[in-house]
Amino acid sequence: MTGAAPSARRDAPPEFFSVNQLAEDLGVTARAIRFYEAKGLIAPRRAGTTRVFDRRDRARLMLVLRGKRLGFSLASIREFLDLYDADRSQGAQLRLLLESTRGRIQELERQRVDLDQTLRELREVEREAERVLRGRGEPRSPAEAAD
Repeated sequence: MTGAAPSARRDAPPEFFSVNQLAEDLGVTARAIRFYEAKGLIAPRRAGTTRVFDRRDRARLMLVLRGKRLGFSLASIREFLDLYDADRSQGAQLRLLLESTRGRIQELERQRVDLDQTLRELREVEREAERVLRGRGEPRSPAEAAD
């Protein structure tokens, strides 16, 4: 049975990733990964001229991507990641996360109010334009004009 790996080992995620493997795994482009590397959010090792990413880089990149998806700036994400490196108890990191999350929720709620107001105004403009067109006996849409 030489060369056979235990099944648990076969199913375990790899220890190291190339930029292309990591990109495919996380559903981003290699260019995006290089961008986050240039911004100092991840720091892969080098094997010659090849970037080698480990599980820590993958975890950090996952946090970066989640932060971006939730609308946080790269500066905020960097601060969060730096706190984790400085405070392994995660107390400061959790306080910052809570503060940032509450701020983002408030910002999104304000945007929702603005968006709801804009939608109400656009629907009113739409109704008014349809009313005027009906009064003139004109079609209300390009599709109706084509008929």
